[in-house]
Amino acid sequence: MRTPARFPRHRTLAVAAAVLLSIAATAGAAGAAELKPETEAAWNAYVAAAEARIARELAEDRRFLVQDFEPASREARARLLSGDVLVSEMSAEDARGARIEVPGGMIHHWRGAIFVPGVTLDSLVARLQNPNTQGPHQEDVLAVRILEKAPDHLRLFIKMTRTKIVTVTYNSEHDLRYVRHTATRASSRSETTRIAELENAGTPAEREKPVGADRGFLWKLNSYWRYEEVPGGVIVECESLSLSRDIPWGIRQLVSPIVNRIARQSMGRTLDNLAKTHAAPAAATEDFNR
Repeated sequence: MRTPARFPRHRTLAVAAAVLLSIAATAGAAGAAELKPETEAAWNAYVAAAEARIARELAEDRRFLVQDFEPASREARARLLSGDVLVSEMSAEDARGARIEVPGGMIHHWRGAIFVPGVTLDSLVARLQNPNTQGPHQEDVLAVRILEKAPDHLRLFIKMTRTKIVTVTYNSEHDLRYVRHTATRASSRSETTRIAELENAGTPAEREKPVGADRGFLWKLNSYWRYEEVPGGVIVECESLSLSRDIPWGIRQLVSPIVNRIARQSMGRTLDNLAKTHAAPAAATEDFNR
């Protein structure tokens, strides 16, 4: 069953923040960190590998969602349509099938899916492409501004704060692009082009720390969304990639289960919040299904 949740409008940023803040707090990594060129290069290689796989999947006619390419795809779809929220960890490999190592950092790669009842693909995508900037926002979002808007393209500024043992506030900028594949299928890609951790947030002394030279809780974030209209509503699937500073090897085995649990719960709440925000009222859903 779905669990009520409060999550910010930019859902994947909240997922990443929850995961990475927990990593940092658990590992005691409160000091300064630096995004080094070799770490960023590994991130770029990982993203390229993930995006190559996504492009191959989206080019298919018969299958569309990530889950459609898995052996238990029918069971997964049935669970979604019955109201379950599905969340799983993912990974990307290089062209030789080898794991992509990330010196000085960690990549967190998760996927989740949910069914949004009583809506059409057209109405859902239209609402997503016209985000609410006036508020009230979810409690973790302090401000949202549209920096640029064009057909199937958005650039957003989002100031958000997240508390998980420690509190961190970010100024961030996001580039979102939407693609319509068929009458019942669409996808979007969101790249966070700038993430600046704030010092003394909410005070007259508030200032941005240098990008890539902060505490390393969240350095990079990409998310990939797929939307498929089915009888009764739309299936929404999110794939999230984020980069943080590394966890010392000596305590990684102790910390990893905590990180994974928080990541799974955060993705579930993110999708649940999307469904609650965009699902049609019960009466409208009944009319939609007639």
